[in-house]
Amino acid sequence: MDSQLVASSVNGVPVRLTPERWGHISRRHPEVAGLQRAVLETVAEPGAVYEGNAGTLLAVRREDGLYLVVVYREVAASDGFIITAYLTRRIRGGRLAWKR
Repeated sequence: MDSQLVASSVNGVPVRLTPERWGHISRRHPEVAGLQRAVLETVAEPGAVYEGNAGTLLAVRREDGLYLVVVYREVAASDGFIITAYLTRRIRGGRLAWKR
């Protein structure tokens, strides 16, 4: 993996995926270990974005019959970072913030 991968969110904010975070995601959620590209694509081209807890956003997209959820935070107009990603059958987000 590159030292850092970046996807532009629906708000135009560059959202970073660092090696440390990818290691964490791969260990905690091994089902997404092979989906690094899909994680970045979900931030860039989600089906919907929901408000999460403590200022996070949840980008959601269908992936292999499940929902791929990427939790990230936009800390400034020019910076954001991915916190985690996981597959689920049901979306548990807050208010709908954006929809395709």
